[in-house]
Amino acid sequence: MSSARPHLPLLRELVRAYQAFERYSAAHVAQLGLTPAQFDVLATLGNTPGMNPKTLGAKTLITKGTLTGVVDRMLAKDLVRRDPDPQDGRGQIVCLTRAGQALFEQVFPAHGKHVGRAFERLSDVDFEQAARVLHAIRQAFEQAQAEQPGPGGLHKES
Repeated sequence: MSSARPHLPLLRELVRAYQAFERYSAAHVAQLGLTPAQFDVLATLGNTPGMNPKTLGAKTLITKGTLTGVVDRMLAKDLVRRDPDPQDGRGQIVCLTRAGQALFEQVFPAHGKHVGRAFERLSDVDFEQAARVLHAIRQAFEQAQAEQPGPGGLHKES
């Protein structure tokens, strides 16, 4: 594998594919009465006993400051609640309310079908090949991250 291989066209296409997905997904999520971040929280908490904000932030990739506002707005809509964390007396567990779980059960399958309609445009071969290539790309970045010095990498300085 040559390091001289031009990677910018592939990177550009990957970003454009993600942006196209985000536009397609966000438009449908808005029709469901949610923001993309609210849908992300709803989908992450659905069918779970809840999780602390740190775990929720890591699973949704929403920053702490943004996550607090999203959860606050969902709390105002009675979609989530904050329960005391039994493992940490100062912490909280964010859980879906009954209304939140009911909304999850309604919108999650609907959105899955919506996204699936776009994927139906790919042949079976293209679909399987894309999954393999995206998996390889993710692994390449994860391995590169693990090998770099500093936070998140193996070569941390003492």
